[in-house]
Amino acid sequence: MFLKIANLSLLVLFPIAWAAPLLKAGLLPFFSLSEISVLTGIQTLWGKDVFLALVVTFFALVAPFLKTVGLALIQFRLASPRLLPAITVLGKLAMADIFLIALYIVLAKGVGVGRVETGWGLYLFTACVIASLAISFASARK
Repeated sequence: MFLKIANLSLLVLFPIAWAAPLLKAGLLPFFSLSEISVLTGIQTLWGKDVFLALVVTFFALVAPFLKTVGLALIQFRLASPRLLPAITVLGKLAMADIFLIALYIVLAKGVGVGRVETGWGLYLFTACVIASLAISFASARK
């Protein structure tokens, strides 16, 4: 029962993590910092590189959410356990580091000098990804 509740909570926590500030970046130390979230990072990518934006959107948003939904369907016996190999593939595709690399590329291109601070969303997003992996491993053992 715990795994079911934990997995369902990810359906709420992932979207919150996507909107939460991952980083705060600014050009000069004396001015306010701009908050960067998963969604604003992807939004920025859409203006700079559409292909990279599509790839990041799939790997950072779609794949982890589909994996979580698929696992919930299996846990509540609304889908066949034969779906597990597809969920395993989605889990491998749901790589948050793809998003972070793309975010760093945007930062490197746009902000040559300045400061960057981590935001609470980075910890939430990281916790969601780790929890998703743990839930998948625990569910596979059952």
